[in-house]
Amino acid sequence: MWRSICTGVGLLMLSVAAARAAVAEEPKDTRPNIIFIMADDHGAQAISAYGSRVNQTPQIDRLAKEGVRFANCFCTNSICAPSRAVILTGKHSHVNGQKTNADSFDGAQQTFPKLLQKAGYQTAMIGKWHLKSDPTGFDYWEILIGQGPYYNPTMIRNGEKVEHPGYTTDIITDLALGWLDKARTARKPFMLMCHHKAPHRNWQPAPKFLTLYDDVVIPEPDTLFDDWAGRGTAAKTQEMTIAKHITKLDLKLTTPKGLTEEQLVPWNAYYDPIRKAFEEANLTGKDLVKWKYQRYAKDYLRCVASVDENVGRLLDYLDKTGLARNTVVLYTSDQGWYLGEHGWFDKRFMYEESFRMPLLVRWPAAIKPGMVNDELCQNLDFAETFLDLAGVPVPSDMQGRSLVPVLKGQTPPDWRTSVYYHYYEYPAEHAVNRHEGVRTPHHKLIHFYQLDEWELYDLVKDPDELKNVYSDPAYADVVTKLKSELARLRREYHVTD
Repeated sequence: MWRSICTGVGLLMLSVAAARAAVAEEPKDTRPNIIFIMADDHGAQAISAYGSRVNQTPQIDRLAKEGVRFANCFCTNSICAPSRAVILTGKHSHVNGQKTNADSFDGAQQTFPKLLQKAGYQTAMIGKWHLKSDPTGFDYWEILIGQGPYYNPTMIRNGEKVEHPGYTTDIITDLALGWLDKARTARKPFMLMCHHKAPHRNWQPAPKFLTLYDDVVIPEPDTLFDDWAGRGTAAKTQEMTIAKHITKLDLKLTTPKGLTEEQLVPWNAYYDPIRKAFEEANLTGKDLVKWKYQRYAKDYLRCVASVDENVGRLLDYLDKTGLARNTVVLYTSDQGWYLGEHGWFDKRFMYEESFRMPLLVRWPAAIKPGMVNDELCQNLDFAETFLDLAGVPVPSDMQGRSLVPVLKGQTPPDWRTSVYYHYYEYPAEHAVNRHEGVRTPHHKLIHFYQLDEWELYDLVKDPDELKNVYSDPAYADVVTKLKSELARLRREYHVTD
């Protein structure tokens, strides 16, 4: 009997050992990992790799030095939720159903995270989601509620509310690093979306960066006092000027809510003297606008400094763990932003500052360091790119194109020579009229169709878009060609009236 028991135990131990050996010998999936870092409202002009005059972003710049910087990446619809929906689906707003922030995203539809998950990728979404429905296609998700606060956010983790004390940009990165280090399965490739709230309005810096830029004057944009004389009705009737529409809360003349007593100590110690000095100065006219610009720009850039620092934390982790070589890291924003250009803050317009997106990509296994690419691309291309990286077939109903060949310096000969844009959210906050348009490397045609007004800009002669040349006879042929191209893009993307 004892011999029988021993024999049984021996067979069991052999079976367990064999099972362990099988697991140990299971081949590791060598498809690249993907980390998609997205800030909110981070204009390219506030990244030193893009030639910023106002700040330095050494950690984000690492991606440019070690990978590729896209000089001409544009959004399809310059506002938060629609941009995120385009990225998830690879489809324009009129196709995915998210035309405005007020719409609710249909999470049942096809998205690239679902397709990656089905193909064996581990998927995680951490940070700002800003779509009214819950995330789908993720093994793990922990998201801010709506916009989320800058301090002490309540987040939703796979459906359950969780309180987090601290600064939101740091917390999102802590959660991302925690998932990478402890929750994922090492043998499987992963796709992590790490999405920051910053530097979205109302620009509340972390305590450690409250006094950053105190000893400098932020350079003013050349167009800070633009009177929009060279443009039509839409530019003149918007409601997003630093002069008239930025608020006391934006300028920290009122204390934000939601900070703990401990957090309020450094906050008020910094802002109380500023409030007092402002009241005593009694500024008016251009002096007041200049003061508002400095207050706004410095707080915006302080929030960017936190994002930059936390990008560095993620990159350091990848380097230290050996994951860096086969991990594609992509940094972008959900759209561009006005950092005082034309006297504005916010986005929405098809004018360059809000239309252009930063896009930096590092992939040591396949991308040559220090590349700059000038091809026209859009957030419409991100889903297709992620799928192509993973070796997953790109569905035929997606409307963008994979950037993988472009990343490798092998741009296809039939690459696009124009991009399409369409903004829908009017009437709404900031009062930017609905418009659509087409941009080529040299020109931009915009149609504010509810106003029945057209604008044409020569981007070579007039990069700041100060003069509408639509009615100039010298540009008649350009107008004809661009109207034809706009009609072609509408057909290609199935745009209806």
